[in-house]
Amino acid sequence: MISATLGMLEFMSLSMCCTGRYLKNLEYKVCYVRNFTDVDDKIIARANELGEDPISLSKRYCEEFLVDMMHLHCLPPSVEPRVSDHMPQIIDMIKKILDNGCAYQIDGDVYFSVDKFPEYGQLSGRKLEDNRAGERVAVDSRKKNPADFALWKSAKEGEPFWESPWGPGRPGWHIECSAMSATYLGYSFDIHGGGMDLVFPHHENEIAQSCAACRQSNISYWIHNGFVTVDSEKMSKSLGNFFTIRQVIEFYHPLALRLFLLGTHYRSPINYSDVQLESASERMYYIYQTLYDCENVISQHAVRQDNIPSDTLDCIVKFKNEFVASMSDDLHTPVILAALSDPLKIINDLLHTRKGRKQQLRMESLAALEKVIRNALTVLGLLPGSYLEVLQQLREKALKRAKLTEEEVLQKIGERTAARNAKQYEKSDTIRKALATVGIALMDSPDGTTWRPTIPLAMQGQMAPMT
Repeated sequence: MISATLGMLEFMSLSMCCTGRYLKNLEYKVCYVRNFTDVDDKIIARANELGEDPISLSKRYCEEFLVDMMHLHCLPPSVEPRVSDHMPQIIDMIKKILDNGCAYQIDGDVYFSVDKFPEYGQLSGRKLEDNRAGERVAVDSRKKNPADFALWKSAKEGEPFWESPWGPGRPGWHIECSAMSATYLGYSFDIHGGGMDLVFPHHENEIAQSCAACRQSNISYWIHNGFVTVDSEKMSKSLGNFFTIRQVIEFYHPLALRLFLLGTHYRSPINYSDVQLESASERMYYIYQTLYDCENVISQHAVRQDNIPSDTLDCIVKFKNEFVASMSDDLHTPVILAALSDPLKIINDLLHTRKGRKQQLRMESLAALEKVIRNALTVLGLLPGSYLEVLQQLREKALKRAKLTEEEVLQKIGERTAARNAKQYEKSDTIRKALATVGIALMDSPDGTTWRPTIPLAMQGQMAPMT
């Protein structure tokens, strides 16, 4: 089965999704374009290896990627152009670059001349003499400058091709993105995203060719996300240390995976580990259980929305200010996740402590706190359709990781209850610890014993809990 690798593309899609959600929350009109490169050297090589048409292969990959993005609660883009559908626009841009004297032809190939663009290197900070040829192609001795890059490649045997003024061929990697973004966003737009490994040469080349086609071309903000690492080593297929999203969400809830990813600032490297996912799962369970309990209590009372105690109002104002300041400061989602702790703690105090239950305007406080948390989770893409449904799914995933069934856990609870009634406390503690070892925590109350997912005992000493 095809599935997106848990890597920079997914991390980037997540950060762009959060950007779009936040801008919409601020009432901006958002046009989000996410293009698919369905024609390039790697795809062609893989298709030839499988004996499959490259475009058909790319289509399958794209469709599977979209399924994975849906699992991660990523908003669908406004438009998703594919290279194979935009050859006229690509050819038209190459013509403009040639007409403006910034490219040259050699035997059916068209190359961009970096010497014709003095600003080359403005994004990466590299000097022209330090630049090297594009990473995806071999150095061509016919080029005027080793850093010159292909805008159009002449047709080769076993490769798809399209007709052009320079003969049959296909576009170079870089020109595809510029042509499609210009088609849907114009030559000047606000935000461009991608992995940090694309700063040079890909995005540097995008700037050069877009400006060569239109001198007014401009991008206001570049968003570059960090690498996903495993044990501090970059996750990649070449190293064999990668996971697909489908493999991860077989054992962990997709929203727990999303929470884990949002727990690191998008520009920083993020280290993948089961320990981190266990922590994210436990945190997710705590958040949804708190909101579910709150929702249940509120539903049993008539609540006025115009009267909130001053201490509750102070907490809400503080959280809102932190939310806006952190999201506006380059999407600092980890700060938001940490800031959720205070309103969640107050809700739990109001729900479960003797002092909290006696608070005046308790229902009004609960309703106001639940609302502000729900709004934040909506912007972060962490609000489920049903708290109860996701809580059950989190329990099911925990049972799967523990290699237990619900019936087996309930049986253990029954054995422990019998041991406690018989004052066999050592046996009771052994049962509790055995379940905790595999990530099942027991909770005693006057109404009996229940269970919830927790971080397995062996993992608890490996990291500090998520804030």
